[in-house]
Amino acid sequence: MSARFPTFYLSHGGGPWPYMDAEARRPYARLEQSLRELPMQLPGKPEAILVVSGHWEEKDVAVMSSAAPPMIYDYGGFPEELYHIRYGAAGSPRLAQRAQSLIQQADLPARLDGQRGFDHGVYSVLAVTYPQADIPVFEVSLRSDLDPETHLRIGRALAPLRDEGVLIIGSGSSYHNLRRFFGPRVRREDAAQFDAWLQETLVESAPAERAERLREWERAPAAREAHPREEHLIPLHVVVGAADPRGLSAATAVFVARSRSGRQPDDERADTARAAAQFAHIPQ
Repeated sequence: MSARFPTFYLSHGGGPWPYMDAEARRPYARLEQSLRELPMQLPGKPEAILVVSGHWEEKDVAVMSSAAPPMIYDYGGFPEELYHIRYGAAGSPRLAQRAQSLIQQADLPARLDGQRGFDHGVYSVLAVTYPQADIPVFEVSLRSDLDPETHLRIGRALAPLRDEGVLIIGSGSSYHNLRRFFGPRVRREDAAQFDAWLQETLVESAPAERAERLREWERAPAAREAHPREEHLIPLHVVVGAADPRGLSAATAVFVARSRSGRQPDDERADTARAAAQFAHIPQ
């Protein structure tokens, strides 16, 4: 049996940022450093990587099953060359079928999708973490209802993969209010308030309380200011479910990356963006 892998909830930043020049990547310096260090926190090289991205939703759960997934350029307003980048990892049809079976065993409908490609929630993380693209990668979609309990259940269903050499990553952001992020530079406390609640929920709460708080996440301070729509938060529910299938394990915040937009250290947008966090959920 392989060593058990932790699960991670990661900010994937904005668009194809790892492929941009050094100046454009500068606001992501801390995120980039932490992503480069992620493999050192693992028990070994994964057999495969499963990503749950905030950029893929389906009515019922879908699992990427292509042996050679194409690219999806799901962003706009970038230079032309960023619509020709490649992250050349292979897929894993065998593990896709295994994931589909596990989800179905949890009485949740699931299907294979042989056409789906990598969205930027995948390659904006893995281009830094595993730039050689030498580990098979496949995605599991969100359900478009974004129901918290359902996504905890999906994670619990996928948990056995952690003992089979699979690294499970939830790719999103703990703050995803683009209107405020790119709007007028007005100081707000919503990001800090939601970030504090998330830290308390994931690190300081007992496992059973953690799951309950995540089910009721809309009651958190500034919840809907941080997530007018929660597709970038719900990957967290999947990885928490996978990390904690029996409600017994502890969680550890390995690193919290405060991403920043703008050129000045005192830019008000820094406060708005600072909850783009990385958490690793590691059973003790």
